[in-house]
Amino acid sequence: MTQTELPDTIALFPLPGALLLPRAKLPLHVFEPRYLAMVDDVLKTRERLIGIIQPRPAPKGQRRLATIGCAGRVVSFTETDDNRYMIVLAGISRFDLKDEVPGFTPYLRADVDWTRFDRDARPAQTDGGFDRAQFMVLLKRFFAAKELATDWDSMNEAEDEALINSLSMLCPFEAADKQALLEAPTLADRRETLQMLMEFSLRADGEGKMQ
Repeated sequence: MTQTELPDTIALFPLPGALLLPRAKLPLHVFEPRYLAMVDDVLKTRERLIGIIQPRPAPKGQRRLATIGCAGRVVSFTETDDNRYMIVLAGISRFDLKDEVPGFTPYLRADVDWTRFDRDARPAQTDGGFDRAQFMVLLKRFFAAKELATDWDSMNEAEDEALINSLSMLCPFEAADKQALLEAPTLADRRETLQMLMEFSLRADGEGKMQ
């Protein structure tokens, strides 16, 4: 899907701590009535796009959202026996949030601008400065510290972008950290941010153990 094919207005799904990146996939369990209605409406459109965006802290009764999100296309969905949806979003492109669109839908809709993220519609990025061997040493330390399990053979075989993006989405970072990973301009920037976050977490764990 090229940028010229992307709509100016999309449905928004504010999810704290959730991260979707271009060319990555995000499974979601949808159960709130307003978001069930959103999925029903989105499935009727040609693009089938949902914008994943981070809520921001706000005074009671107010709503604030991050200024950048990522839109995903619904590529599969299953309706459960109790009328919930299991869907999978395939990341298409990041966007700048412009204005919420008033209307009668129970969910949010917003005007968005795709212009700054034309890179997202191109083929997968590479990272010329990626030292995979050194990165994997850090990753194994981080997974051990967090007691996380993974298929290391698949990790070693993954392409640069698939590896970095999947780890950015799956690692247990704070919402603000996830937003920083989303906003990283290039794959190299995202990899450097990911490394920094893992190193910071390991140092914090080490300090905690010494106390």
